[in-house]
Amino acid sequence: MGTTTAAAGKQEKISLLKVLGPVHVWALGVGIVLVGEYMGWNFSVAKGGAYGALIACWVIGLLYTCVAMIDSEVTSTVAAAGGQYTQAKHIIGPLMAFNVGLYLVMAYTMLEAADALVVGDLLKAVAAQYGAELDPRPFVVLTIAFLAWLNYRGVFMTLTVNFVITAFAVLAILVLFFSTTGIAGGESVLRHSELLTDLPYGWIGVLASLQFGMWYYLGIEGTCQAAEEVRSAGRSIPLGTMGGMMTLLIAASLTWYICTGLIPWEYLGQATTPLYDAARLTGSVELEVILFIGTMFAAIASANGCINDSSRAWFSMSRDRYMPHWFGAVHPRYRTPYRAILFLIPIAVSFAFTGLLDQVITFSILSGLLGYTFMSFNIVRFRRLWPLGSIERGYVHPFHPVPAIVLGLLCGATYFATYLGYGTSLLSIMAFYILVSIWFVVRRYPYVKRGEQFTMPWPRPKGY
Repeated sequence: MGTTTAAAGKQEKISLLKVLGPVHVWALGVGIVLVGEYMGWNFSVAKGGAYGALIACWVIGLLYTCVAMIDSEVTSTVAAAGGQYTQAKHIIGPLMAFNVGLYLVMAYTMLEAADALVVGDLLKAVAAQYGAELDPRPFVVLTIAFLAWLNYRGVFMTLTVNFVITAFAVLAILVLFFSTTGIAGGESVLRHSELLTDLPYGWIGVLASLQFGMWYYLGIEGTCQAAEEVRSAGRSIPLGTMGGMMTLLIAASLTWYICTGLIPWEYLGQATTPLYDAARLTGSVELEVILFIGTMFAAIASANGCINDSSRAWFSMSRDRYMPHWFGAVHPRYRTPYRAILFLIPIAVSFAFTGLLDQVITFSILSGLLGYTFMSFNIVRFRRLWPLGSIERGYVHPFHPVPAIVLGLLCGATYFATYLGYGTSLLSIMAFYILVSIWFVVRRYPYVKRGEQFTMPWPRPKGY
């Protein structure tokens, strides 16, 4: 009995390894998001036309720049696994923390399912070119299972792999840009003068396009999930997050420019893999192969990062008993939240098997959007409770409270945009989170140990 108790005590002290640097944070953030340049963003073209999608790209880029700035300050100060969940726990309270943790888990799990769908659909499309029929479902399962195994074995190896394949996916976009514009030699094959039209649905279409414009950047906030595993949070989180945001802004603009110059907007708005389709239209076998590999790598890198982030959020909630404590275990050898990783596999697979890519994307977008709404008032409360100079911060974002106000306004506009196209989905997900909040208060809250919630060595907040 004594041995068992001692072993249990020893297991609880096992912690996550601090092995990551700014490059790994960049790879985590960009790796999750870059698939949005390869698919998903183009659904905004169907809503607002090509120009509407470009406006959405830059407006939502501003939204995510605010997210990156706010996240960099709070996360470099609250340097613990769980990211925004841990921030909510310290700054707002248990009910908000539970909801934010669930937003993170659902957003990343749905994004992981969408990534696996893209892998399966791309292989099916390539097989169809050669007259073969391919069932994509085994490849969906294989992708998720392999990446879960990679995450199970260790975060350093996982994010090192992500850096390599993400870098290739970024280079693939650059190669396609230089090849189609003629900058690298030859003539430009882009036909913007023929394909670009005015706003087909007016400004209401531009507003509706904001929903899928989020796909250009959705997931960059996942860099926060690495806070407990970086060597220096004050350096790695701001550098990795802001560097990742700049990378994505450039990649998003190049992606729009390439695809709208090669593909009619009516088709582009419903394409599954627009960059790969653009490469095929050039007639170059080399570009087609490069963009096929780039699309595969982007989807795999995104799913890989999503498994990392969703499992850290679930692990953190379980460690604090917001969810069953059993899921809060750390592997004694690999130092990973292995039970949380394994638990989320069947959930991602089941959503991927629906085959409803736009609905899965919408579920992920709305969960992420709820989290961003929280950030807009979280940073205001954070600065009010612990003013500058009262605690040590790894990074201080400028122009406060302007980013918080801009973020709140843009979130409101995006909610309305989502309601225009997916009103039922919006109401359904809001009802879901209300119901689980009631469940938490009634059934789970008694297990939460309030005295153990506050783990940061900070002074009492102002006005306490």
